[in-house]
Amino acid sequence: MTDTQNLTRAQVAAVMDATLLKPEATHADVDKLVAEAAQLGCGAVCVSPSMLPVTRVDFSDATNSTSTPAVATVVGFPSGKHATLVKATEARFAVEHGAVEVDVVVDIAKAIVGDANSLISELMTIREAVPQPVILKVILETALLDEPAIRACVRACAAIGADYVKTSTGFHPAGGASVEAVEIMADELRKQDKLATFGMSEDLRRNVGALGIKASGGIRTWEAALQMIAAGTTRLGVSSPQAILDGAPA
Repeated sequence: MTDTQNLTRAQVAAVMDATLLKPEATHADVDKLVAEAAQLGCGAVCVSPSMLPVTRVDFSDATNSTSTPAVATVVGFPSGKHATLVKATEARFAVEHGAVEVDVVVDIAKAIVGDANSLISELMTIREAVPQPVILKVILETALLDEPAIRACVRACAAIGADYVKTSTGFHPAGGASVEAVEIMADELRKQDKLATFGMSEDLRRNVGALGIKASGGIRTWEAALQMIAAGTTRLGVSSPQAILDGAPA
């Protein structure tokens, strides 16, 4: 559990993936997202693969930012019902066009039944297509999974060398992130001695073989963000970072 009592606005911003995955989003919308994310100090932006490469906008006015946000994209999104080789090709294509982080949706039906062998096979193919240092986050759609299935998926992700396990796409009607799901994911990683801690650098996380947890879907307030972090989250996927950060204590 992470003590969130003294977390600052800047610390929370640094673990945010500012996200824009609406199908109607334009390149101008993405440019605006990147500029806002830099201004707020967000660690990354996550955009649809068709929006790559991201335009390198002028960050001269981003006075609160120490660096340009990393570029992430999604693969097999949002259903996960794509052929494995299609996902692998999409991931590699995205990296060739500027993405350094890839959030891939697993075959959700296989996740529901806890088919670890099929999940490992799929994820190994994708991991081989985008090896480290590309950051691979695996979306499980946890609102559809019971506890044994979540745990089986987390073990599969750890087995193939994923970097993060992620709760949700934010697009499924079953719902998004929940504190309970994050706690289960964190507990399973802790049992394997692979749980990354909040604020751990990517280099250190990789060096010790730890996995982070990304909570995404329905996180709209500062309080909700802190609840997810307290449960074990080390990344937050959010569509309205400004509104969340504005809720931080003065």
